[in-house]
Amino acid sequence: MKKALRKLTMASLMMGAMLFLFTTNSSAQEDWTVPANYKTMKNPKAGVSDAGNVGKALWDKHCKSCHGKEGFGDGTKAEELDTELSDFSTDEVQSQTDGELYYKAIIGRDEMPNFEKKIPSEADRWLLINYIRTLKK
Repeated sequence: MKKALRKLTMASLMMGAMLFLFTTNSSAQEDWTVPANYKTMKNPKAGVSDAGNVGKALWDKHCKSCHGKEGFGDGTKAEELDTELSDFSTDEVQSQTDGELYYKAIIGRDEMPNFEKKIPSEADRWLLINYIRTLKK
């Protein structure tokens, strides 16, 4: 009986530790510190009309599969990820500076890949940021 109780206690402790690690990692995902030099970056394409729909084309090619057609975080690959995806239409996302969005969308981290090589044109990167702005509710 004592042996069974010890096993149960150990199992409970292990489950508690796993729960602690899971919640710790989850909240770490939400805290995405952007370097100051990116926070203050100015978008050289702010207010520029994207007549060629470059931003939308980049979204469709690189972002939509995870973030969804309208940026709700409901893309076809979203459920495969450990990271909870943000809803790009919310004030929480849209209130970030263009530089913050640039850092997160282009530099990435963890499951969010880096797109510096996949989107080599600086102008195109900013047109993608401009497109992200159109996802606001």
